[in-house]
This record gives sequence, structure tokens and C-alpha cells, in this order.
Amino acid sequence: MTAFDTADITRQLRAAGCVFAEDEARLLIGAAASDTELTALLARRIAGTPLEHLLGWVQFRGIRIGVRDGVFVPRQRSALLVDEALGLAAVRPVRTVVDLCCGSGALGLALLTELGTRSAELVAADIDPVAVACARENLAAVGGPVYRGDLFDALPDTLRGRIDILLANTPYVPSSLIARLPPEARDHEPPMALDGGPDGLDLARRTAAGAPGWLAPGGSLLIEIGVDQIPAATELLTGSGLVARIVRSPDLDATVAVGRRPAATSAR
Repeated sequence: MTAFDTADITRQLRAAGCVFAEDEARLLIGAAASDTELTALLARRIAGTPLEHLLGWVQFRGIRIGVRDGVFVPRQRSALLVDEALGLAAVRPVRTVVDLCCGSGALGLALLTELGTRSAELVAADIDPVAVACARENLAAVGGPVYRGDLFDALPDTLRGRIDILLANTPYVPSSLIARLPPEARDHEPPMALDGGPDGLDLARRTAAGAPGWLAPGGSLLIEIGVDQIPAATELLTGSGLVARIVRSPDLDATVAVGRRPAATSAR
């Protein structure tokens, strides 16, 4: 039992601008083992530390995903990537899934869990060593290896031409807009997980260019983008020889660009 009550903490969090102050108060109280720890957690939250970093986890598609300081927090809008991947899996067999720019590994873990952990092989990769360590912990239970490296450079050559679903939650915020992000993201998440270059599509462009050599015939690349990036994303996918399709969810305020490798063409 702490010396604080939910109402008092809620008032402090609401004054700090926390939209879901009552829920956050309950979670912080539950996470603290003592009054001293609760005071420290509350102070960090009011100062802008993401709630998920304080708790050490985030709920994503019904799964508790471990996160830590310095790791990108999975956004709920990214559930659209998983939804679309599940739709693709319903019409053709999925044997190999790769979660590129994986961060915590949330996307790959959610997809594999919903597909059935024995139905597909999962591989993840990220360039950030902190993210790689976090993802390895999250994916240990499903046996998914996590490699460190720059995009496809991280992957073993044995995956060339074998990937059925390539999830790529590449950063897509234009560099000029990073300063406008909420402090939780701007000050506490790794810049490389947010900054997508001048038009926000630097890594998406590189991923699309390399994808045809890694996708299985009929395999698909799924990239999260901003709604204003639809024309550019469509062009970069078609320019790489992929059949482009855009999926939009107003409810999630999410947009996914899908690029399918035609089954009849050879990998580049």
C-alpha cells in the first residue's frame, strides 16, 4: 500500500498533459514496489518519459511486449501491418516471415502468434543493438533469431528468394518534422527509429529496392507510411518491380504500402 491514492496521481498526470491520466495512475501504482519507487516513476512520467518505458512493457494486439529505455515503442496503428499480413496469409501459404527494422519485435511476434507459432519461420533484424537485445528477449519463446545490421545486410543469405511476408516498419517522419513530434518520442526514442530523411522515405526506398531479391515469388513487402506519402511510396514500389497496393484504415489512422513480387518474374 502506497501513501498516494489514484486520484492524487491522476491530478498530477492530468496537469502534466497525460490524456489517459487515470489509467496511467493505476498502472504506475501497480508497477511500484514502494512509495519511493512510485515517486520516482511519477516524476519521470511527468518529465516526459514514455509510460511504456517506465512499465517495461506495452500491450500490442493482446500480447505484452517488453520494451526498455531507448527502444521504439510499438504504435497501435501498426496493427494494420499485422492485419494485412494475416489477409495475405489467408490466400497463400506463409512459410517465412521477416520483421525488418524490428525494434522490440512486436510486429513479427504478433503475426507469428496469430498465424500459429509452428506454421512459419520468423526472423527479425535491426541496426540498433539496444533494440536487438530487446527483440531477442521477446522472440525467445517462439525461437525467432534476431540479427543486427543495416536492413538486408543483417539477414543470412539462406533467406534470399524465400521470404513470404516482409514487414518493414521503417521510420517515415521527414527530418524537418522531427522537432514537432511529442517529447515522449522526440526525446526518449532513438532518432534512427523516427527520422526517415528529407521526404521520410529514405529507408522505405532502400528496402523496396532490395526486396525483390529476398522475396519469394508472390511474396509481399509491407511498409507503414504516412497518408501524404502514398504517391511517392507507390512509385518507389513499382520502380523496384513490385506490384503496389495501398491499404488505409481510418479507424487506426494508419496507411500501409504493399509491394508484391510477381510470381512469374525472377528476383533481381
